[in-house]
Amino acid sequence: MSIDTLNALRHDINEIDSDLLVLLAKRRRISHSVVEYKIANNKPIRDEAREQALLEKLISYGKSLGLDAYYINNVFQTILEDSVLNQQAMLQKNLNPEAMSESHRVAYLGGQGSYSQLACHKYFSRRPGKVIEMGCSSFEQITGKVESGQADFGLLPIENTSSGSINEVFDLLQHAQVSIVGEVTHSVEHCLLAMPGTELSHINKIFAHPQPFAQCSRFIQGLGDIQHETCDSTFHALQSAVETANSAAIGSAQAGKNVGLEVIKSGLANQSENHSRFIVVARKPLQVSKQIPTKTSLIMATKQQAGSLADALMIFKHHQINLVKLESRPVPGNPWEEVFYVDLEANLDDLHVKQALEELKEHTQYTRVLGCYQSESLQAVSM
Repeated sequence: MSIDTLNALRHDINEIDSDLLVLLAKRRRISHSVVEYKIANNKPIRDEAREQALLEKLISYGKSLGLDAYYINNVFQTILEDSVLNQQAMLQKNLNPEAMSESHRVAYLGGQGSYSQLACHKYFSRRPGKVIEMGCSSFEQITGKVESGQADFGLLPIENTSSGSINEVFDLLQHAQVSIVGEVTHSVEHCLLAMPGTELSHINKIFAHPQPFAQCSRFIQGLGDIQHETCDSTFHALQSAVETANSAAIGSAQAGKNVGLEVIKSGLANQSENHSRFIVVARKPLQVSKQIPTKTSLIMATKQQAGSLADALMIFKHHQINLVKLESRPVPGNPWEEVFYVDLEANLDDLHVKQALEELKEHTQYTRVLGCYQSESLQAVSM
């Protein structure tokens, strides 16, 4: 094959890719029109039976074109997820017009290229308005900016599939005067980053936020006697690696590129599938439509007597409310006392949820709703 033939083939591929983008944009526009009908007729945003039938039809047709089922399923699961989440965001926009503006000031941890910044872009890409980014050096600074009105929204990592819950954020939510209004899950791809030309064998110090250290513990242990230094954000870890000879930092490839670092090694996480879940907080709660999957998060402190927690949890079972997370944390200043963080698949506007929360008061010392918000953890239809 000549170079001219190769260039011609690449040109054809580029044209096909451009055509695919045009078609995807057209599909999204039509999807936006569909949600208008669903809003007017109070129909659920998601129709899983239709999704499954569509995938089966596409896989069957794709096979006749020489495409395998795994490939087709992966491509269209992504397209369907985008469609559902965009429709849900449009519904929420109609329900909360006062919360939508031409710009959103968003506070998050770190700076350019941080996982929090990438998650911020992912969440607000489905919502109208320009994002004004406000990088912060601590979780408390994020909530402080929201509480004071300097930021409209704050983004906080709450848990990771590898390292588990981020306790500092759970503790902060005990007293922060903010409401959870959204969530977003973002994939985490940790890399070892250093100045160009640095050899792995020459590195004697690694900078990272405590979470990346925890999520990459096996890789770190395998390096042997190398000094570890924690930083308050990945952005600061990257800056430290730039300023310190024979050092490296853990972060995303994009974050490293932004400050002049290159990837020494990728795929550092203990688990190949590494994802972080972030919550979005604001000063005031938002109303959530009953047409979309919804979560409600709350804090409760049970009475100091045997069976109190079990009694409280039985209330959710009685009202057929699915509990998806239960986390205990100590109460600062009160030794041996704990509060429980609970995530429910529930909408505060549902009567049975209101009844459950009223009954909960009888079995707890106090209960505080942290927020009711649109769930973005979509379960793909099984094939």
